[in-house]
Amino acid sequence: MASLEEQTLRKKLKNAVSQYHGKAKFIGELLVPVAPFDQKSGREAWTVAFAPNGSYFAWSQGHRIVRLIPWTKCLDSFSVGHGEEGTNALSPRHLSRQSSDGGQVVPAAGQPPEHTIDCGDIVWGLAFGSSVPEKHSRCVNIEWHRFKFGQDQLLLATGLNNGRIKIWDVYTGKLLLNLMDHTDVVRDLTFAPDGSLMLVSASRDKTLRVWDLKDDGNMVKVLRGHQNWVYCSAFSPDSSILCSVGAGKSVFLWNMDKFTPIRKLEGHHHDVVSCEFSPDGALLATASYDTRVIVWDHDKATILLELGHLFPPPSPIFAGGANDRWVRSVSFCPDGRHIASVTDDRLVRFWSIEERAPLAIASVSNGLCCAFSAQGSVLAAGTRDGSVHFWECPRSIASLQHMCRMALRRVMSTQQVEALAIPALLCDYLTYKVI
Repeated sequence: MASLEEQTLRKKLKNAVSQYHGKAKFIGELLVPVAPFDQKSGREAWTVAFAPNGSYFAWSQGHRIVRLIPWTKCLDSFSVGHGEEGTNALSPRHLSRQSSDGGQVVPAAGQPPEHTIDCGDIVWGLAFGSSVPEKHSRCVNIEWHRFKFGQDQLLLATGLNNGRIKIWDVYTGKLLLNLMDHTDVVRDLTFAPDGSLMLVSASRDKTLRVWDLKDDGNMVKVLRGHQNWVYCSAFSPDSSILCSVGAGKSVFLWNMDKFTPIRKLEGHHHDVVSCEFSPDGALLATASYDTRVIVWDHDKATILLELGHLFPPPSPIFAGGANDRWVRSVSFCPDGRHIASVTDDRLVRFWSIEERAPLAIASVSNGLCCAFSAQGSVLAAGTRDGSVHFWECPRSIASLQHMCRMALRRVMSTQQVEALAIPALLCDYLTYKVI
């Protein structure tokens, strides 16, 4: 039996949580056509992705199909429809229709083309990559390469059920490369943010593989250390660190200049399935089946914040039992102040790094993944039926203090900040100990 004091504390915490729960504003959805034989498996939207420049949105809508839609077209349809289905020709329901034979949808004059791509197998991972010409390949024989990636190049990498990775030209919808080395499902893909077109793939074959697309997709390195499936990986904003998580309780950090392990972060009690760095690189968010999202100071290997999805939180022994609170995905907003999570309790939650309770929640059935738009104003979540739902992120004006902190932390590690001759309170703020 819980003591009277414990019961009082629980009641206060529940009241505090309930008063923070606002309703996230739903703005639209992209639906897929449903046929009788589609009712079972194979329809899952395992991944959604926004292009870094905000030009395109892509999602795996099941049955080998990836859709590429100009993001402005989505926004226009949502603003006209006001979230009501079927009210106009550009409603989300109409947007999501595909031709039976795939191919390209003819765009309006001056509008980027929309594509429907048949990848040949179930698509698990998606990632956009853009090229910066000044970022050279690590291969010395670059002049012999087939592809000359220019300033406007935008690529889409797709990770498939058969272990292959296919690289597509977003603007033309053409297949450029077919990478074959994994021996099991390619669960996740991530490009280095520095424009070097270095691609990392995470697979159920327990490995991460590093590919140089400027070197015709040459595989640079195999990263080994996971004892089970690898679910997700993420680059730090400066591309120097890679985080990887999988079927296990540890969070792995890798030095991507030397392709060597840095350390493991220990704190989760169940499989870790999703990870993402904050925009300034100071924080790392990881999501686990233990019903928690943990925000880390990865420089110091310390836990700064725990976002619980079950109250009271499960003990380590029973962390795998609360299946309806398993966290499926986590995403860091580009403003550096908000985090979104998708769980099996049919909710999307928006969190602030300054609070322990959600700022807003939204209902979504069978959510699997989520991602913020390039500007951070919209969150997209993919579901088991292949559809995507969109909400506005809670809005507030960032303080000048926070913006200065982000600017500083982009170039300084926790240890470097702690070495500064500054007051202790300011140091705690800059290292996110006070959030």
